[in-house]
Amino acid sequence: MSVDSKGSDVASRAPADDEAIPGDLRMARALWPVLVASAVGLLPFTVFSTYLVPMAKDADSSVATLGGLRGLGGLAALLVGTALAPLIDRVRKEWAAAGGLAALGVSAALGASGDFILLAVFCLLVGASTSVLNPALTAAAADRFGSGKAAGRAATLVTATQSMTAMLAAPVIALPALFWGWQGDLFAVTAVSLLLAAVFFVRGKDKPVEEQDAGQRLGYIASFKALGALPGVVPLLLIALLRTAVFMGYLSYLAAYYDDRFALDPGLFAFVWTLSGASFFVSNLLTGRITNSAEPRIGTERMLAIGLVAALVSVVGFYFTHWLPLALAMTSLHAASHAVVAACVVSLLVRRCGTQRGAALSVNAAGMSLGVFVGAGLGGLGLGLAGYPGIAAAFGALVVAALVAAGLVLRAGPVDGDPADGSSADGAPPD
Repeated sequence: MSVDSKGSDVASRAPADDEAIPGDLRMARALWPVLVASAVGLLPFTVFSTYLVPMAKDADSSVATLGGLRGLGGLAALLVGTALAPLIDRVRKEWAAAGGLAALGVSAALGASGDFILLAVFCLLVGASTSVLNPALTAAAADRFGSGKAAGRAATLVTATQSMTAMLAAPVIALPALFWGWQGDLFAVTAVSLLLAAVFFVRGKDKPVEEQDAGQRLGYIASFKALGALPGVVPLLLIALLRTAVFMGYLSYLAAYYDDRFALDPGLFAFVWTLSGASFFVSNLLTGRITNSAEPRIGTERMLAIGLVAALVSVVGFYFTHWLPLALAMTSLHAASHAVVAACVVSLLVRRCGTQRGAALSVNAAGMSLGVFVGAGLGGLGLGLAGYPGIAAAFGALVVAALVAAGLVLRAGPVDGDPADGSSADGAPPD
């Protein structure tokens, strides 16, 4: 993989102490195409959500009907991500990312037409393409820095970039749309996606042949079995699903809660959304840095459990709060705790799965797509049956189940190549 001289120097070092593990800025310089691509992957659905009303008008459809198409993306991500999981590690990660970016670019161009049928295809293709793109990018970032804590830190840098993009994408796309409309936004996504696809295709061609054949040659079903046999991996995947269900379900009813209990209109609620997004981004970035340092004061598995306890306290306490400052504090704490859990899960999957990290991250992404549906459904059920105490009970039960799974991760203990006990990260091979 050809990179600039600084990037090659970062990737070729063998971390042996705190200074040998590259910092975030140095990693970002080495991984800039990956980080840019991970940000671009979030833009199509951000445009869709932001301009749903004018898009529905242009498509001669109702907002409810067009908005329902968003679920097609989640379904496609679940099916495609699960089906292709064993194949992610059998191809060059750069080429997998290039394919995902190319499909993303095509989908954005179709969506820009404004036709209802093509918008449905747009939602399906975006979900399918990101189910390949995101795991490939995360695994590619980790591969650049070996199999230890440097790899985990690189992977969490990708997820931190995505969380930052989710927080800032709406205003970023809103300003250009003043000049060229929402269709122009999607055409811009097409252009950038196809350009990045070309970059990743070339980078994949430059990858040494000996690295292309390093993966295990397991059968399709055997790949799933081998992944499930790795210590602690199945509980980690379950935690990711449950965490996503809680957080996405909580976010689904967040605006309604603040409107009902504190009479916040959409303008004021935008500040609440910013608070939540900023808390998630900062916490995700810092957790990736702390847990993947050469000598962390606390193991990643224990940090995972702490994050889940904080998530339990904040989600249950939030729905019994009647004082706005406390509610805002709970909102910030809840987002931060989920960011801790998300960063720990990605770090542990990268460090524990070795040559199967691409498959693990793909299944992880598919499970989180399922979690979106589970969270919204259970949250609505709890709210309908018992009001806010009901929704607190529903989400609290999911976090308790995740804590049980975290106990299994702790019992599995560290494995080879996973310095979770605080020892130094292993070396990163030359790029």
